[in-house]
Amino acid sequence: MKAYWKNIRISPKKLRVVAEVVKNRNATWALNFLKFAPKKWADILYKVLHSAVSNAVNNNSQDVANLYIDQLVITKGIVYKRWQPISRWRMHPILKRTSNIRLELQVK
Repeated sequence: MKAYWKNIRISPKKLRVVAEVVKNRNATWALNFLKFAPKKWADILYKVLHSAVSNAVNNNSQDVANLYIDQLVITKGIVYKRWQPISRWRMHPILKRTSNIRLELQVK
């Protein structure tokens, strides 16, 4: 009962803020929390969690009320490197960071 999402165009530091709140919680509680949380990355985590719950219900015939988030790991993805030109032919780097999400559910 796993779900992955790779190379999301948001930094891992921003994703970990919301991930720490829902880690080791009941799946239904986490779905309700993420649905109404006022952050952009809460919607991203909601989609991953919803996918994992759907995998558990459809593939493993589990009940949603018995599921909880066992592991929620957010790692660094690839970094897109761009350059901002400044005076006298110099450049400042712009790093566009991406994230990978791995979410695993377990039965109580």
